[in-house]
Amino acid sequence: MRTAVRDIVILGSTGSIGRQALDVVDRHPDRFRVCGLTAHSNDALFIEQVRKYRPLFAGLTGKSISPPGDLRFCQWHFGPEALEMAAGQVPCDDVLVAVVGMIGLKSVLAARKAGRRVLLANKEALVAGGQLVKDLCPDDAKNPVLIPVDSEHSAIYQCLLGALGNPFSRLILTASGGPFRTWPKERIFSATLEEALSHPTWRMGEKITIDSATLFNKALEVIEAKWLFGANAQQIQVLIHPQSIVHSMVEFEDGAILAQMGLPDMRIPIAFAMAYPDRIHTGTRPTQAHDLTALQFEEPDFDRFPALRLAYEALEAGGADCCILNAANEVAVNGYLHHAIRFGQIPQVVEETLAALGPLPANSLEAVLDADRQARKMSGTIIKHISKGDV
Repeated sequence: MRTAVRDIVILGSTGSIGRQALDVVDRHPDRFRVCGLTAHSNDALFIEQVRKYRPLFAGLTGKSISPPGDLRFCQWHFGPEALEMAAGQVPCDDVLVAVVGMIGLKSVLAARKAGRRVLLANKEALVAGGQLVKDLCPDDAKNPVLIPVDSEHSAIYQCLLGALGNPFSRLILTASGGPFRTWPKERIFSATLEEALSHPTWRMGEKITIDSATLFNKALEVIEAKWLFGANAQQIQVLIHPQSIVHSMVEFEDGAILAQMGLPDMRIPIAFAMAYPDRIHTGTRPTQAHDLTALQFEEPDFDRFPALRLAYEALEAGGADCCILNAANEVAVNGYLHHAIRFGQIPQVVEETLAALGPLPANSLEAVLDADRQARKMSGTIIKHISKGDV
């Protein structure tokens, strides 16, 4: 039986997830048609992509250019609003949200309001605006409208497909542990930028790689799991798994644990989301026996990696605390990338921002955006004090 072609818009097409999604498209041109692309500022690669895939819409959010004459067949838009336009106005079946940061929230909301299926590779949309997103995503196991792309949440999603409606007792998110898994606290505090960007397993952008080193990526995933799977904080556990073969696990009431395993290749969860409910070839080599011979699991150290503690505390506090945590982390990571603070001061900035702002509401988009603004302003002030040696 011939499979219907799915029209897809890719937000963040020049990033790691976007490029791998286009690789999936290349392997299955009979299944996917690219209708819209956006990128931030890598205009050279973006122009190549537009020329190759000939979308209806092309958007650059971080700069304006004069499109080459042979690329004026599509609508071009520039500035951050291009994301919402691509997500909500370009006719398509699916929107892959693969941009990094809070900017993804409005795109997800725009896509859902337009009736698009969202393939979510943006952590911040659920972390900051989880209730707003879930309100637009009715539960429908046969026709899901929100499918996670992160390898950990994709793994849990796949495990729950085999649950036959049985409730889970525990969701177990695995983490590689990053480059500092075995380092003492004092050495982690002073880690250099080169050390922090040397991830042992994955190749990602700077912000996500730093988040992996602090374990803030896992902190954000804990919060995401609440909204994706209806879990409470006590039902979500993190285990360090350096091999990144077991992508996550689900435990059920009878004690049975289902795990989703595979080589650390993001094309697997990307293709799973894009082709759902079908499974398609990804180009990943088959898993061999030697890939499975030495699988390690360790409890995370909340003292050396306080990001996890902060995530659980934010979940328990409710309101806009998760939004504040996310915004403060974005600002702190940027501060570290620009040498304004040390590595170990990233969680310090986040914790001090949460303490300074106190409880804020998150019951509307305006409230979430206001909390985000306040958190960015406060964390910027804290970083200035740190850089001046005031704290």
